[in-house]
Amino acid sequence: MGRDDIVSPCQVKEMIAEGKAIVIMDDYVLRLDSWLNRHPGGDLVIKHMIGRDATHEITVYHSAATVQKMKAFRIGRKPAGPWPNMTPPIRGGIYTPSETAKTLESDDDEDLLSHIGDGASSATSAASSSSSIADDSVESLDKKAYEAGLAPDSSDSSGLRRRNATADASRPAPKIRHLSPTEYTDWAMQRDIGRDLEEYPSVEPILQQDIAQKYGELHQKIVDMGYYNTPYLDYGKECARYFTLFTLFIVFLRWQWFVPSAISLGLFWHQIMFSAHDSAHTAITHNWNVDTFISLFIADFCCGLSIGWWKSSHNVHHLITNQPEHDPDIQNLPFFATCPSFFKSLHSTYYDFTYVWDKASEILVPFQKYTYYPVMGIARFNLYLLSWLHVLGNRSTGLGTTTAWWVRPTEITFMACYWFLFGYVLCWCNIPTWTSRVIFILVSHVITMPLHVQITLSHWGMSTSDLGESESFAQRQLRTTMDVDCPAWMDFVHGGLQFQVIHHLFPRVPRHNLRKVQALVREFCHETGIPYSILTFTDGNKKVLGHLDKVGEQVSMLVKCQQYMAETGESGLH
Repeated sequence: MGRDDIVSPCQVKEMIAEGKAIVIMDDYVLRLDSWLNRHPGGDLVIKHMIGRDATHEITVYHSAATVQKMKAFRIGRKPAGPWPNMTPPIRGGIYTPSETAKTLESDDDEDLLSHIGDGASSATSAASSSSSIADDSVESLDKKAYEAGLAPDSSDSSGLRRRNATADASRPAPKIRHLSPTEYTDWAMQRDIGRDLEEYPSVEPILQQDIAQKYGELHQKIVDMGYYNTPYLDYGKECARYFTLFTLFIVFLRWQWFVPSAISLGLFWHQIMFSAHDSAHTAITHNWNVDTFISLFIADFCCGLSIGWWKSSHNVHHLITNQPEHDPDIQNLPFFATCPSFFKSLHSTYYDFTYVWDKASEILVPFQKYTYYPVMGIARFNLYLLSWLHVLGNRSTGLGTTTAWWVRPTEITFMACYWFLFGYVLCWCNIPTWTSRVIFILVSHVITMPLHVQITLSHWGMSTSDLGESESFAQRQLRTTMDVDCPAWMDFVHGGLQFQVIHHLFPRVPRHNLRKVQALVREFCHETGIPYSILTFTDGNKKVLGHLDKVGEQVSMLVKCQQYMAETGESGLH
């Protein structure tokens, strides 16, 4: 096969069935087997793109020079026209050599491609499947839910409300019955899918291709307008702020004003981690080695947190935002569940671990709206644990065979230095009593709570539905992410995290330019009809708490279903 030969979708399926990592970029078919375990961003991000057109995911996450180098992996060209996205094996896609071989023998690739515009591609099948779920499964489950006395709440989509209104008008007063836990969970999940299909543009490939094209044009416009250029003067101001907070921490410590010193240290951590986030996205110097070292110094040395762990999980989070089985940022059982999918004991493809829905989850999740802020207050302690588990685990040791071989030893050295300075020099040598030490540690860590709230605020109240492989990258990011509306003078408080929608669309744009890009994204959303979610910090918190409360109430109903089945022996299926 020549590097300029046309590679059909059926041939790609055959190669995927053989275990090859095939990704589409622009007009090229890339085979990334040899790069899979050497990719500095981790192998999972590649695995989630297998069989898909990842042009936009690749171009917005990498420099132009890196994108150019990727063309060396090409094994051919894709056929003209939109590519029919396939479900990656890591997300449940099943590919068998025997079946694809038969398809190849039939030599009907041209027919397959000719149907893309008619909605008959594999991507269309995924979209049609979602639509079918919305129209058929939800309809049948709504009927069962009606019989059980579970009327959808006021947040249901207009389409579902219309169907229920019709049903209500034609039925007498409902005879209360009970759904099984599985049926209730399915009903809740399909209702969410139906609401998204009503609220957002159709996931038909033709429309999504148009959105993708407009998104590509927007990205090029941002490049042409110079918004990828770093405003180093603004970072100079950031450094002055960090220096001031750190100086206050030292001065108060010398005066033995331990609480003000702890507050200053906590604020220092809070502020400087914004720059760790920027550099981890190579958004400061745009040089991978330089930005990686900056992020290592800030996160590992100054804060004791592994930037390697953060990048490993964050890269996956950006690509498959809010997908319960795949996004590690929303996998927090038994303390939190952001959607009914967790009621089924889902398997995390990131941690390769099954989150079992157990008694602890049943007890804790109904109260999650009350435990949200307390847990966010001590979340930093959990990050210490995750950091050390990462640097001592397989994902970090795997970097030894890549160009990022130096990251792991640097992380271990920097984190060890942090604990020597913070644990021994600061807490043991400079704070005289155990009471003062405990207070200092708690105050300095709890003061970073707004940072953890800000991180979760942008996603925990948003959609977690999977609408199929045909949904464009841009729409998926806009559907699962929310911005925070605040005046420009408060931007330093939020550290760019108030522009999470903009950041998810263009992750390498320096945060000081995100407000400028926001205006362009608003125009893009208006033109494409995709809702742009933005709320004030207060209203955003209310939305997250309301969503957590809603899921908590669903758990309470789930428990009642289980109790009913245990008492009566009925399956709940009628």
